[in-house]
Formats: sequence, C-alpha cells, structure tokens
Amino acid sequence: MFCLNIKCVIYNKILLIVFLYLLIVLVWVCGQLSVDSSELRFVKLIETSIECQTSAIKNENQLIIFAPSKKIAGTLAHSLCTDDVVAKQYGSVVSYWRYNTTESFEFVGKGIADLILTKNNIMEAFKAETTYNYQPVVGFSDYTAFFISAKEKPKIAKEYFLGKRIGLLDYPTSRSGHILPKQIFKELDINLENLNIVYASSHDALRDLLANGKVDIIASFWQESDAKRFSKNYITPLKNNIAGTRWYLKMPHNNTDLLCSVQAHLLAMSQEQSLHYYKGAQSFWQCDNDVVTFKRDEI
Repeated sequence: MFCLNIKCVIYNKILLIVFLYLLIVLVWVCGQLSVDSSELRFVKLIETSIECQTSAIKNENQLIIFAPSKKIAGTLAHSLCTDDVVAKQYGSVVSYWRYNTTESFEFVGKGIADLILTKNNIMEAFKAETTYNYQPVVGFSDYTAFFISAKEKPKIAKEYFLGKRIGLLDYPTSRSGHILPKQIFKELDINLENLNIVYASSHDALRDLLANGKVDIIASFWQESDAKRFSKNYITPLKNNIAGTRWYLKMPHNNTDLLCSVQAHLLAMSQEQSLHYYKGAQSFWQCDNDVVTFKRDEI
C-alpha cells in the first residue's frame, strides 16, 4: 500500500510537469501568432553613434571619429560625408561620442579612431602617436586652472579647505577639475577623507552647483561667460599653461590630402562654436598648393 502511494505521488508530479510544459508551449505559440514579426522593432535605448554615407556608396571603408558630444559628432560626420577627398577613400563616416573622457581610452589605446579629440597626455600615456602614427591636426590654446568661489577669493591653505564644500569632476583625467586640485590637497598634506568633496559630471554641472549654493568652491577653468554668474575677483589660479585638447588623425600612410581636408573642416566647425575659447582653434599643418608642412607643436 505504501509503495502504491509513492507511485501515485510520482505519477502526479510527472503529470504536473508535463502540463506546465505544454502550457508554456501553448502560450509561446499564441504569442507568435498574435505578433507580426515583420512589424517588430527594437528601440535603441542608448544612441552613441551617427553614420552617414559618402558619394562612394560601394566603398566599404569607414572613417571612424570619436568626439566628446553628440552635437560635435553629428556636425563633423555630416560635414565630412559631403567632402570629395573623403569620398575618394571612404564609403561612410561613423562618428561616436561619449561625455566621459575615460571612455576615449579604448579608442586611443587600440587605435580604433581615425580622428579623435583628446588630450596630449592621454596620447602620451598610450604611446599612440608612435604606435598608430596619430598626428595632431587642430588644437586649442593653453589655459589656466582655477579654484572659483561665489563669495570670496579662495586661499591655497590647509585650514581654508577644511570644512568647505568643494566641487570636483568625477573623472580622473580632467586636469583642471580633478588632477590639479587633488595635487594641491596632497601638497598641503590634506587627507581627502577629511574633505567634503561633491563630484559633478561636467564643468557646466560644477558651475551650476556653485551658482545654486550647493558647494563653496569648484575647480575648473575660467571662460568669458562665467563673468555673468561669478566675480573674476573670486578666482585663484592652480596652474598656468595647461595644454588644451587636440584633434588627432591616424596616418598609417602619408595621406596629406585627407589630413588637409579634415583640418579645413575642423577649423570651419570651430568658428561655429559659441565659446570664444573653441573659436580660437589653431592648425598644425600648412596646406599650400602641393606642399604640406608641419608648422609647430606650440599650441
């Protein structure tokens, strides 16, 4: 009798499993019949690239760009797609963007990008100029990093920073917003754990924190538009002559036609920028007639 009960239990469990399996299959079949797969589309939740075609639609070669923002990525891609020199060498232009500088490491370190805006210290860290023959094309002038306050001129002193709410950038490659202020704190023998540091994702976000009274000091650069929100009397320099960012073109070949064409587009795009700093882009190459020469490395 006991054995029969066990057999009944096992038999009932098997029936239950079979029933559940058939139910799952039935639900799946109903779902397939009720949905037209030809109309099924998956939404791209995070868009991080723009692609456009040149006139050479049969050419499978792609010009890869890496830019710091969607606006720059889109503007530059569409500009280069209409260029005759680019069309002679590429069938399309793909422009990627990331807002965090650290995300450019892979594009530089692995030589993925043909054209990239980055800092020379990142190029040097990955030895990308020698490994992939990246050449500077257009650069922005040196700048000064500051501590900026809304109510007083910041002091470079240990006792001054203790108790203050300090705004810094949350990515470690920013010199003005992260590296230099932390170097100052180290020189003053201040333990970072004893500071009230508030991190922001961009220089604009830092300025908003300061303007809204969320922090007492921020570390950043000074731009003309800042005079509308803050007093220039309340800034203290951290370091002068910090090298600005540069556009680099990967040149495995002596492709001077592409270099000069890209440089012209970058200079034209810089004139459309709202900030005076970005309008002051300077070229590294002299493109006159058939002679292309490197001008300088002083930007």
